[in-house]
Amino acid sequence: MSAIIAHDPPSKSAAKEEMKIRDAVEADLPDIIRIYNAAIATRMATAQLESVTVETRRNRLKDHSPDRHPFWVLEAGGQIAGWLTLKSFLPRCAYRGAAEVSVYVDEEFRRRGVARTLLEEAISRAPSLQITAMVGLIFAHNEPSLKLFKQLGFEKWGLLPRIARLDDNERDLTIVGRHV
Repeated sequence: MSAIIAHDPPSKSAAKEEMKIRDAVEADLPDIIRIYNAAIATRMATAQLESVTVETRRNRLKDHSPDRHPFWVLEAGGQIAGWLTLKSFLPRCAYRGAAEVSVYVDEEFRRRGVARTLLEEAISRAPSLQITAMVGLIFAHNEPSLKLFKQLGFEKWGLLPRIARLDDNERDLTIVGRHV
């Protein structure tokens, strides 16, 4: 499952902040994991229920290739403000042009356009990555993410009602997609 946490367009103060997107490297893992663990705690953006460690996620970078399924970080003010992955949607050959997108933002950088910037980059670079469709799996109660994806041209492609159990709450999963 991909998990997405997104926020509104950048504020005036963030517009002054230089944002740089680059491939993630192993040295970024502590920040990537810190951001992910913060998202786990919110129960808004991932079906993962327990915190993860750098060691348990070390191979995650190796599962991505910059020329097909990248793992990017966005730096702002010299810090990792967020990250995005594109991965194979399903393993069958007929889906080779489809990619699942996941994006997470550091709590301190939310509502500054980090998720939007990462998603816009993924959309614009999709053709060069041989991606023809992007799919996001977003909890239906994650309204900020659903709103952002809609603003960027994603449509609702499906709903899996009460598919996830987060603590004692059953949650719906919305499937959004966009052809690129």
